[in-house]
Amino acid sequence: MERSSRAVTIAAVAAVGVVIGGVLAPSASAAGVTLRAPSSFGIGPGAVMSTQIDARTASLCTADFVFRGPNALYIGMSAHCAGTGRSEDPSGCTAPTLPLGTEVTISGRGGPESTGRLAYSSWVTMQERGEDDPALCRYNDFALVAVDPADAGLVDPSVPLLGGPTGLDTDGLTPGETVYSFQPNNGGSGVKTGRSVADDGSGRSHQVVITPPGVPGDSGSGFLDADGRAVGVLSTEFLDRNHGNGVADLALALAYADADGGLGTVTLVPGTAPFRSVG
Repeated sequence: MERSSRAVTIAAVAAVGVVIGGVLAPSASAAGVTLRAPSSFGIGPGAVMSTQIDARTASLCTADFVFRGPNALYIGMSAHCAGTGRSEDPSGCTAPTLPLGTEVTISGRGGPESTGRLAYSSWVTMQERGEDDPALCRYNDFALVAVDPADAGLVDPSVPLLGGPTGLDTDGLTPGETVYSFQPNNGGSGVKTGRSVADDGSGRSHQVVITPPGVPGDSGSGFLDADGRAVGVLSTEFLDRNHGNGVADLALALAYADADGGLGTVTLVPGTAPFRSVG
């Protein structure tokens, strides 16, 4: 039995839709880690991240981007994807969550599957540190899953169809700014275009309106700005503003992880495919 959707936070439950066809591409090197060049076969952005909550319940989310640290390669997702509570509006500082080391199954495009481990969760870290800042507790929603070193060669850091990311966006979003995302769970190609409408939590969360909006299962999906830079991670679903989505600011989430996550400095791995804006 899959985990049911929350009214505010998107608990990922929907099965993944499209599989992008194509042929196997040669490998490429990124910062000393052998990564797969753009192809229809690989694990990375858009992969299904499956976390077993209990014997009967699984949480299914979508991977955002690929990251590297001093000792490991990681795939990002939302921290709430490993949450075990049923709260309508959870605070990451108090909501129950699975511990670090929890297994996460990573199902990639074209069939590859790997078992990773939850290596960092903003929720776990904030609870260990006793954080009580309301903005931090509500909007710092980011996790890293360590890839099995044996499967590093399966990792493709490029966003399907869009390409990129070209780097990390560090100045947030302004109202009206264009955003792009790959979210595979409600039909079509999975590519979505939208715009930023507002900020919450002093810039820790960006309200965006995309067409169609993210649905359960899209939690954790990455967002790119008009230059292809990684700007955020799908975290919440709003019931107003044309059913927009809340996007956790990636630069701020990553800065918190670097300072307090215990993994050392973690950096975004750029895509090996050039970014192509759409719409």
